[in-house]
Amino acid sequence: MGQRWVLSSKIHKAMVTEANLDYVGSITIDQDLIEMAGFWPGEKVQVVSNTSGARLETYVIVGERGSGVICMNGAAAHLIKAGEEVIIMGFELADQPIKARIVLVDGRNRFTRYL
Repeated sequence: MGQRWVLSSKIHKAMVTEANLDYVGSITIDQDLIEMAGFWPGEKVQVVSNTSGARLETYVIVGERGSGVICMNGAAAHLIKAGEEVIIMGFELADQPIKARIVLVDGRNRFTRYL
């Protein structure tokens, strides 16, 4: 059957708290959320804005634990702005289906429940 890219980690309905053009690149995510979703620092992620429809790929940078930070850095800040609702997804190459860790957050990016 071969290997396929499948969803492995997701933060659903997060609010972008900052957009910082003066940065090399990436998305800064609260360390608590990174751990709950199972992301790795430096991992490639796809970010989709529910607000504007923008989609982009970048990589994860660890933000302050408990801060609720979701910050679009560098060029990504042109596409997704502070105040937008986003979905952050990580994928894994697998030879069989896997159960993704899907984290739902509230409007302040606080963990609500696993989906």
